[in-house]
Amino acid sequence: MQNDFTVRPNLIIVCLALLIGGCASDPAPMPTAAPILSGEQMLSESQGIASLGDRWKKGKQLVERGNILVREGQNKIDEGNRMIEEGEKVKLESEEGYKSIKK
Repeated sequence: MQNDFTVRPNLIIVCLALLIGGCASDPAPMPTAAPILSGEQMLSESQGIASLGDRWKKGKQLVERGNILVREGQNKIDEGNRMIEEGEKVKLESEEGYKSIKK
């Protein structure tokens, strides 16, 4: 039981030291307000943003044109493959016709 009485005063002293130390520390810094922009600065930034918007539009147009060209190219490839198949058929029929005439 005597151990309990010696621990309590030590515990109280430690708690008081922590409390005093916490109160004596520097307070959290106050957040600073954003600086006020001048009209010239706002104009300059808005022109930069407008330039980015124009550049984005040009990029979008390029993508759209590229997709159209790819579709047109794929259609031409498909048409070319059909022509090749038809040409191969005509050649094969001609060769068979030639063979039957030769017999």
